[in-house]
Amino acid sequence: MERVRVLIVDDSPTMRAVVKAVLRSDPLIEVVGEAEDPYVAREEIKRLNPDVLTLDIEMPRMSGLEFLAKIMKLRPMPVVMCSTLTQAGAKDSIEALSMGAFECVGKPTSGDFVKALAHLPAIVKAAAKYKPQGMGSYTQAHSGPKFEQFSPNRNVLCIGSSTGGVEALGKMLADFPKNCPPTLITQHMPEAFLKSFAQRLDGIVAPNVKVANDGEAIRPGNVYFAPGGLYHMEVKGRVTPICQMLEGDIVSGHRPSVDVMMHSVAQIYGKRTVGVMLTGMGRDGAEGLLAIRQSGGHTIGQDENSSTVYGMARVAKSLGAVKTELPLSKIAAEIMRVCDANISVEKLG
Repeated sequence: MERVRVLIVDDSPTMRAVVKAVLRSDPLIEVVGEAEDPYVAREEIKRLNPDVLTLDIEMPRMSGLEFLAKIMKLRPMPVVMCSTLTQAGAKDSIEALSMGAFECVGKPTSGDFVKALAHLPAIVKAAAKYKPQGMGSYTQAHSGPKFEQFSPNRNVLCIGSSTGGVEALGKMLADFPKNCPPTLITQHMPEAFLKSFAQRLDGIVAPNVKVANDGEAIRPGNVYFAPGGLYHMEVKGRVTPICQMLEGDIVSGHRPSVDVMMHSVAQIYGKRTVGVMLTGMGRDGAEGLLAIRQSGGHTIGQDENSSTVYGMARVAKSLGAVKTELPLSKIAAEIMRVCDANISVEKLG
């Protein structure tokens, strides 16, 4: 198996050394070069033809976002962005992901740098299989919400996503009507990035989008993201269901976990649950989606061709958890079909 050839672009010699050490710990990755700014990187890309670029967002002379835009326009290639976990860094990270970056990782500012970036080799290897289509933005991909005659039934929607989820969720939610079914989402993302992502979506899609609060009632027309970090999001209460944040161990490699969310929704809503598995690495959510299907709910998986990473949905499908597999562009319509009070149960099939 050929090794993944990586070019590291960062103005900090210390951070370049850390990233290099982390990547070199994996025998399937070769660091072929380094660059301290985009101008040097441009020449190194021509000379070395790397498979993947790791790119710092905050650099002198030309920002990482400016350079990413040029890459996606002139020479689309897999790019893993590195950003500080600040409010400004989070906003830029979400912008980078919407522009076509494969993933964005938080740069540690203290502690064990190598340990903090231990997940980077897996991300880089997955990125090498990704074929970006060039410059894009979900804010421009859809003209507005559809389903003007939609009237929500009593179903609730829960969605799991990871790598590629920023673009996938942006495109899918852009098709949601203002009175969409209550929607719960667990997206693998640092807490600072997640808040910025939810705020961005709230400004461009019809439903209300927010990071869920502990004890918040679940209502139609709202999209609730599980907070990143220390808590799992569950649903509690059958009369008036609420979002509940619970401390707990990492589950399926993550906290918050898609599995935890989906299991809890299946227990409360049963056959009134619609579960969706989107693009992402790993297997988090596969067991939870299976629980939804076994409880009589409707389950949907994003297909391989439209996924940035066909991982979570692939595992879910292999377990028999996916009832319907669809390209991303058709998932919103399927969700509204099974959540529309105007459509009889007999017609749903």
